[in-house]
Parts: sequence; C-alpha cells; structure tokens
Amino acid sequence: MASLTMPRPSQSTSASCSSPIPSRCSFGDQNPTFSFSFRDSRSRVHVCNAAAVRCDMAEALNFPNGKPNIPVLNERTLPKFLETARMEKTVNRTTNNRIKLFSGTANPALSQEIACYMGVELGKINIKRFADGEIYVQLQESVRGCDVYLVQPTCPLANENLMELLIMIDACRRASAKNITAVIPYFGYARADRKTQGRESIAAKLVANLITEAGADRVLACDLHSGQSMGYFDIPVDHVYCQPVILDYLASKTVSSNDLVVVSPDVGGVARARAFAKKLSDAPLAIVDKRRHGHNVAEVMNLIGDVKGKVAVMVDDMIDTAGTIAKGAALLHQEGAREVYACCTHAVFSPPAIERLSGGLFQEVIVTNTIPVAEKNYFPELTVLSIANLLGETIWRVHDDCSIAFASWIRLSILRGGNPEIGHVEW
Repeated sequence: MASLTMPRPSQSTSASCSSPIPSRCSFGDQNPTFSFSFRDSRSRVHVCNAAAVRCDMAEALNFPNGKPNIPVLNERTLPKFLETARMEKTVNRTTNNRIKLFSGTANPALSQEIACYMGVELGKINIKRFADGEIYVQLQESVRGCDVYLVQPTCPLANENLMELLIMIDACRRASAKNITAVIPYFGYARADRKTQGRESIAAKLVANLITEAGADRVLACDLHSGQSMGYFDIPVDHVYCQPVILDYLASKTVSSNDLVVVSPDVGGVARARAFAKKLSDAPLAIVDKRRHGHNVAEVMNLIGDVKGKVAVMVDDMIDTAGTIAKGAALLHQEGAREVYACCTHAVFSPPAIERLSGGLFQEVIVTNTIPVAEKNYFPELTVLSIANLLGETIWRVHDDCSIAFASWIRLSILRGGNPEIGHVEW
C-alpha cells in the first residue's frame, strides 16, 4: 500500500526554510493504490481506493488529539480531468531545470505536496525574523534566468505573511530571476474589494499594487472572494477554481441526486452556488437571505427554496467566524433538511468558528488546504482536501505556455462508478 506522509509544519513564527524537501517521489508498484476512510457523525464508514504516489518525507504527522479526514490527491485521482490533461504533449518536465519553486512559512506542507506532484525539489531559502520582528529572506541557490514560483498564502497572520511574500519577490527580482509568479492559494484582504461606506479603504487594490511593485510578473490565486479583484492587478492573474476537487469528493457520497439541494449562504454567493449545483446533476438551488449588522456579524432572515427532506450542501468561498454558515444551517434544519454539508475552499476558522462548526449542525465540513488547519481546530466532522495537484498542474501549464482553462483541458461527463445514484459531475 502506497502512502503519503508529510512533515509537521513549524509552529514557530521564527521559521527557517533553508533545507529542501526530499526529492524522492516515485511510483511503487505498477498500479499502486491507497485507501482512506471517513467517518461522519452517525458512525458510517466510507472507503475509497485510488492510485497514489509514494512520497517519502522526513517525518510523519503525529496528532495526539486525532486528525481530520485528509483524502490525498495525486495524479490519478482528483480531479478526474487531470488524467487526460497529463497525457497532452508538453516539454520534458523531469529534466527542466529552469523552473524554481520556493515556499514561504505560511503553508510549507502544501508547498511540499506541490513539489512532490511536480517532481521538483523546493528551492533552498532562508527566512527568519529578527528580534524586532523584521523579516529576513535570502535565496540560497541561483535563480538567474529562471522562472520562479513563490508559494505563500496571505492567511493569518495576514500582515506577516503578506510582508514575507513581498520580501521574497524582491529577493528574486534582485537575484535576476527571469519571471516571478506569486502563487497565492488564499488572497488576504480580498473582502475589502469595494467601498460599502464613506471614507473606507479598498485594501484589495492596495495589496495588488504592493505585489506588482515588489516585482511580481504574474499572480496565481485560488477562488478569489470576488472576480473583480483580478482587475486590481496590472499584471496577468491566473484564477484557479477549486470546485473540481470538492465536487469529485462529493460525487463519492451515496446520495441520490433527487435528494440533493445546493444552498447559497447569502445572496452574494448565488452565482457560485448556481455553478456548483449545475455540476452536481443540475441540482436545485436554495438561498439564505441574511441581514448583516456589522463585520463578522450576521443574522439570518429567510430561506428561498425548498429543502424539506433533502440533503443540503452549503457552498461558500471561505469560512471565517462561521456565523453566516452556522445560522444558515440552523435555518435549514428548521425548514426540514435531512442533512447539511458545508463546503468551502478557504478555512480561515477565526474564533468562535470551531465551536459553531462542531456543534452538531453539520454532517460534514469539507474544506481545502489553501490555509493550514491547526491541530487545535480539528473536529470529527472536518474533512480536508488537498489542492496540491491542481496547483502543481497549473504551474506546469503556465510554465509550458499552455492553457489553464479547465474547459480547454477536457470536457466530459463522468458517471461515478459504484455510485450511480448521484448522477454525474460535469467539467
């Protein structure tokens, strides 16, 4: 049985990334497989089998308090369209030494998974904090004439990680890198994308200017809070949607498509939820109407749509304090929903999110690893999906000057084997 283990990310704010990850990423048997299981709040166990890549890391994760279900993505599993995408003719990736991948300290585990998928080593970089809190960055290998990709989400602590990213970009620019791409799985300040009151700042535009002026040539971001944020940059932005990862996982559930309803937790997320529902056998849509009285404070008012006796899947781009999605789930239960699932890309999980999410309202909370989830924030209903393969394939395609539009990679309808009840997932 092939397995994937990762070293524990350092919890210290004074971290050093000077040592590269092991470079051994190999296929074991001709058709290696792995199994993972997840247990929901009703003690049902589901097992999925898929081909896996063996990646020997330095140290296995050890979680004394238990860990959430973490299905591992690889070249032969999620999402399915990558199977055909990888078969397309591209340059010889195994011998390409003009691409450099560096990780900041915000999410080193994700960076290691991306490097493993791509078959490259993380670049050697020294990042540390001085006694007064200033950040020091030094590249410990040459990047002259190389295409450099810097993986650094601007997740909490947002200001620290943003400043670290800017200094990393500046270091690469001064080291004569040919192209610098900032890979930002979670783009902080994205919610400050417009003025809702007088005399407010549009911080998303400010951050875009900072990244551009620091020397970045391109930005690769995942599930931006609003599409107009791409227009704030004066450089190309590749916007990657993580829907395929979550959709493929949901397709493994033994839920009839007739019992499924996709729910938007607010009016602003209707377009996102509608696109999500269309890919889940064109499931019906429901909308939670809310009134927000202040930042991080929400009050649910009404439900538009029918959820009685159905399995409700709530879809959002992020979960911060979980006020909106928790109150929405409570309303869905009041309206007769049989089960409620929460799906989001970015698990910000600011207090008191964990108390709200683990309070019994949700059958399962499905997130991705764009933001590292601390051990103290694990709870039984949590499932973390990896987007490393999605980002790794996107990086290769940007480097190879190929299209990254999913529709141009492959268009197909997948009838899920072993689960005909759920219908099909369309890419």
